[in-house]
Amino acid sequence: MMNKNKDQADSGNRGQLMLDAARRGASYLKDVSGRRVAPGPAAIAALERLRGPLPEQPAHADDVLALLDEFGSPATVANAGGRFFGFVNGGAVPASLAANVLAAAWDQNAALRVMSPVGAVLEEVALGWVRQLLGLPPETAGSLVTGATMANAACLVAARHALLERKGWDVEARGLFGAPEFTVVVGEEAHASLKKAMAFVGLGRERAHVVPADSQGRMRPADFPRLKEPALVCLQAGNVNTGAFDPAAELCRLAHESESWVHVDGAFGLWAACAPERKHLAAGFADGDSWATDGHKWLNVPYDCGLAFVREGSALRNALSLEAAYLAASSAREPMHWTPESSRRARGIEVWAAIKSMGAAGLADLVERTCRHAQRFAHALGDAGYEILNEVVINQVMVSFGSDEATRAVIAAIQQDGTCWCGGTVWHGRTAMRISVSSWATTDADVELSIAAMLRAAREVGGSR
Repeated sequence: MMNKNKDQADSGNRGQLMLDAARRGASYLKDVSGRRVAPGPAAIAALERLRGPLPEQPAHADDVLALLDEFGSPATVANAGGRFFGFVNGGAVPASLAANVLAAAWDQNAALRVMSPVGAVLEEVALGWVRQLLGLPPETAGSLVTGATMANAACLVAARHALLERKGWDVEARGLFGAPEFTVVVGEEAHASLKKAMAFVGLGRERAHVVPADSQGRMRPADFPRLKEPALVCLQAGNVNTGAFDPAAELCRLAHESESWVHVDGAFGLWAACAPERKHLAAGFADGDSWATDGHKWLNVPYDCGLAFVREGSALRNALSLEAAYLAASSAREPMHWTPESSRRARGIEVWAAIKSMGAAGLADLVERTCRHAQRFAHALGDAGYEILNEVVINQVMVSFGSDEATRAVIAAIQQDGTCWCGGTVWHGRTAMRISVSSWATTDADVELSIAAMLRAAREVGGSR
């Protein structure tokens, strides 16, 4: 009887704890737009209160939550607000955030259908919806992973499987030792996460053929190599600095002349396909063979979420599936056979909720609206006499405030001010501030407040016009 009563009490306490967590989370979100974007020195210093020796005795869960909220919440970066413009970080639309909370309570392992029927079904539905939104071929298979790095890796192992299978080599069984070689082609401005994925799957960072890029980072078709046998060609949809898109239609045609596999790294840029005024930028990318993108960028679902799509679904499944006697599987799609991970959280729940709540029209508006915000930043800073270094085609803006030293000083001043947050980059040898507008929460008022803060910082630092 004592154990039964204790179990009932624990169950009741768990419910109250969830309500307290939700209350604290709601309070955090209520105030997030009014606080500085990056935490101040005092909040960071106070994180020391969360250190200490390994606890030897249990602590009350409500005390743990209170401690976490008291010292953890102030030390967060306000990514949930509307004025964080760093790293192409999206926010989380309300429905996806609420779904995330519910899914945390469900605590589903999305490896197998028997482990989570709801996880498996919502993953299937969500992947189908994303495939339609991005305009990918209907036969395309997909999977949900942690982010674009692992999405690139999943796609590259599928490509590796297919290209080596054509040469009579079973790479999953025999590995890469002694395997036939194939050429890898990348653009000069390929993203670092693609190169990391190349290294991760054994293709190497430095052995690829690099195609020169133009002033916006687009691969030059005139410099594309003449391929004599099937290769792996990696294109980019949305350069992380300029937002520019490789000329996909022409490059896919050139690659497919040699029956090469075309992979598209489209971490955020592929979502331009959802928006009527930006759709032309994504033209031709559907001619590829695999695609990697993020859900936690422009789709605005909670971290972490990446999506991998492969036209030849068997290549993805054969590269990533596994068998064990205790893993009884059904004849239906089993999620773990399509991803690098086995046990994994049910990311499809949040993707489903985000798309269900916004619909195609709402997602198109989110993309168009954030692009308009980027244009407003570019016009305001350009009109003030500062140099915009890129053609602002989507949500990315790069600005120079004069010398590299002056630009770095302005970035530091903006980050210190706390009104908004922007990071730095180097583009063609010049230091620039990068503005990435990716969040549903960004309003016109957020943009104007941020512009004022940027101009104020530039004046105080003395950036040249």
